[in-house]
Amino acid sequence: MMDEEETSLREAADRAEEVSDTKTLDVAARFGFAVMAVLHIIIGAIAISLAFGGSGQAEPTGAIAELAASPWGPAVLWACAAGCVGLALWQLSEATLRARHLPTGERLGKTITSGFLAVAYGSIGLTFGNFALGVRSDSGDSTRDFTVALMRAPLGSAALLGLGAVIAGIGVYFEVKGLRRTFREELAHFEQQRRGRIVEAFGVVGHVAKGVALNLVGLLFIVAVVKQDPQESTGLDGSLKALRDQAYGPYLLLAIGAGFICYGIFALLRSRFGRM
Repeated sequence: MMDEEETSLREAADRAEEVSDTKTLDVAARFGFAVMAVLHIIIGAIAISLAFGGSGQAEPTGAIAELAASPWGPAVLWACAAGCVGLALWQLSEATLRARHLPTGERLGKTITSGFLAVAYGSIGLTFGNFALGVRSDSGDSTRDFTVALMRAPLGSAALLGLGAVIAGIGVYFEVKGLRRTFREELAHFEQQRRGRIVEAFGVVGHVAKGVALNLVGLLFIVAVVKQDPQESTGLDGSLKALRDQAYGPYLLLAIGAGFICYGIFALLRSRFGRM
């Protein structure tokens, strides 16, 4: 009986994987990568501006606000929202349907990272939709509100520590992925070519910079729990601005900003030449 149930579940998963492997989802996910590329480039530019004493929000809502100010704002925002949702669905299929073919250790890592990215991309898609409807938000305030609510809940502090550890751990994943250059598996047509080495440089710098930024965000969640002060949890923008106020902070912020731009360029190439 159990064998029959397992066979039925496997067949259902195979059918679902076939359904998810469509040209429409492929195109939507590629467009979603392009949207994320633009967001990273804008965030990187804002971070560099902050390093030189400028203002702005070096986070997705700040970048989305810049796009909303364009002459075609609403149309751009809705298109970007659709792309992010498509990318979130593709990552969800990677975390569930395709991860099941991997060895146990790799499967767990793939499920965690792709699952986290699916939630992240879906949230950004929702933010795009809210901006298109005229509902503006500040992700730093949203992060603090979320931290306050979670810390007041039973076992909330433990959950927040776990969340901070997971985010910081995913940051380490990005750093290792960049330094070990395993992202090369995601790109086609760049092997043994001069342009391949250029793309590789963008990938290394970009992944490491993104990883460091996630380390900072995760660390602030942990600090908020240790100090029992939700104000310590401020999201990406607060993390980078806190870094700016430290010794050599502006130089580090400048490096992270440049790294985000590199990651954006890599993501743009990923949208065009990536293996899906």
